[in-house]
Amino acid sequence: MEPVPHANTNLRRTPVQQRSAERLARILDACAELLDETGYEQLSTRAVALRAEVPIGSVYRFFSNKRALADALARRNLDSYAERITGRLAAIETADWRAAIDAVLDEYLAMKRTVPGFALVDFGAPAPDEDPADDANQRVAGRLTELLSGHLGHAADADLPRTILVCVEAADALLKLAFRSDPAGDDALVAETRILIQAYLARVLD
Repeated sequence: MEPVPHANTNLRRTPVQQRSAERLARILDACAELLDETGYEQLSTRAVALRAEVPIGSVYRFFSNKRALADALARRNLDSYAERITGRLAAIETADWRAAIDAVLDEYLAMKRTVPGFALVDFGAPAPDEDPADDANQRVAGRLTELLSGHLGHAADADLPRTILVCVEAADALLKLAFRSDPAGDDALVAETRILIQAYLARVLD
């Protein structure tokens, strides 16, 4: 199953040449590293340009400000998350929805613990979004609905998008608590999150 491509509409300019795409990747990598080192409030486009070893104009060619930069990183994170889940789903029987949900949670936890910048910017920038319709959890739920409905064969279930959104909102709140309690993620709270999500989804997927 191939992941569904999603264009990053946040960019001022979409790279068309390999060199430009590589420069954009370096800028986002630098942004992620600096988020871990300085936090979002201290992040600046100038610091990102210096870390990426590109002219400041290159940053502004793609992004209007640091908010746009962080949002693009969040969207790249979501693309990476979808790719990781797709890889996991390929090895899971379509009838085994619990294993599929375990994969969804496990890949999020792995990224939370290992991916630079992910602790502060997972799938949405820290500052409030100006467009409520573009809420990060809405984006995540939409992507997960695509992946899970395609794998599990529930595409025609009208309740699935709402059910997945409720799960995303609940998991987001509980996992934030787990990582506040322990920088590596409190194992007991993670386990409770898994139980809660699977119990809720059983109404639709069993």
